[in-house]
Amino acid sequence: MLAEAMFRDVLAAALSSRSADLVATVSSDANLLAVARNAGAIAIDEQFPRGLNAAVALATTRLAGEGVQAVCTVLSDIPMIAAADIDEVFAAMPSGRAAVLVPSRDFSGTNVIARSPADVIPTQFGKLSLVRHLDDCRSRGVACEVLRLPRPALDLDLPGDLYEFVRAASTTHTLNQLVRLGIAHH
Repeated sequence: MLAEAMFRDVLAAALSSRSADLVATVSSDANLLAVARNAGAIAIDEQFPRGLNAAVALATTRLAGEGVQAVCTVLSDIPMIAAADIDEVFAAMPSGRAAVLVPSRDFSGTNVIARSPADVIPTQFGKLSLVRHLDDCRSRGVACEVLRLPRPALDLDLPGDLYEFVRAASTTHTLNQLVRLGIAHH
């Protein structure tokens, strides 16, 4: 229930972005795909859980095949993200072969990555992904911008992250779900 609430918050931000021409969701969860489809997003069914990087690669290949030039991948565990954050990522994109990386609070992970062209570097989400993405950009001669944004920097991975999220007080599906679960109070 919490994962779906976070997904709904991230999807709403993406759909509200002025810079995103279209929004796509990749998942093997039929319910999440239906939520995405009903909200007006492209639903890409990965059939079975493949892991985050494989799912992003599947979506990237499909979108690039449909002529999409730039792809901004937003993870679903950053429910504080707002449309303005996504717009800022697109605005920060250098011209040509480029990437924009939005790091996690501890500056080790990547919570948002925009790439142009869509497959200019593969995603390498997981431990120390920021360093791996930066290394890929350097080795491939891809212009790269690291953009620190407070809302998407807060990913909900650990119990302490939930505490920080609740302290930030938001009007999100995620906070409502935490209240329902008795983890937070309004």
